[in-house]
This record gives sequence, C-alpha cells and structure tokens, in this order.
Amino acid sequence: MTPEVQEKIDNLVQRNKIMVFMKGNKLMPQCGFSNNVVQILNTLGVPFETVDVLSDQDIRQGIKEYSNWPTIPQVYINGEFVGGSDILITLYQSGELQQKVEVALAS
Repeated sequence: MTPEVQEKIDNLVQRNKIMVFMKGNKLMPQCGFSNNVVQILNTLGVPFETVDVLSDQDIRQGIKEYSNWPTIPQVYINGEFVGGSDILITLYQSGELQQKVEVALAS
C-alpha cells in the first residue's frame, strides 16, 4: 500500500464516527454481506459513511492491509476496526453494537 492510500484511509477512518468500506454504497449495496451491514446500521438509525471499494482498486486492496483483515465489508467505529458482516451481526444480536455506537456518537 502506498503512503497516499494509507493517508486516505487514515483520514476516512478518523473523520467519520462510523465508516464502512463496502461493495457499493449505503443506497445500493453490491453484495449480501455489505447489505447486511447497511441494514443493521439503518436499523440502529445512526449516521454512517461508506466507501465503495469497487470504484477504487487502491482502497480495495489497501483496506485489507490496513486492517489485516482479508474480506469486505469492513466497519470502523470511532477509528477502531470492528469487523465485517458476521461480527457486526453477532455484536448487534448481543447488544454490544448499540453500546459501541452510542459511545462513538457521544464522543
């Protein structure tokens, strides 16, 4: 990953309380896993931003190195990597996701 891509990802993760790197965008997810993440965040009614990795090959590869996580989507809350679709589903079902989101939005 180039320093420019690293800086771009850093900025996106730091400037947005909830950042999702996904296939497609929140209005039109392009895979089922990305759609799961969007549906969960919409259910919580929280603001979040997305980056379509399909439209930026550098970000698509770079985010995997950045997080040391091989799959997309990837969710960051308050600058911290949380995980992908399966992890978000588990956190949502346990109530932990709601707590993480409330803390992030309050800070």
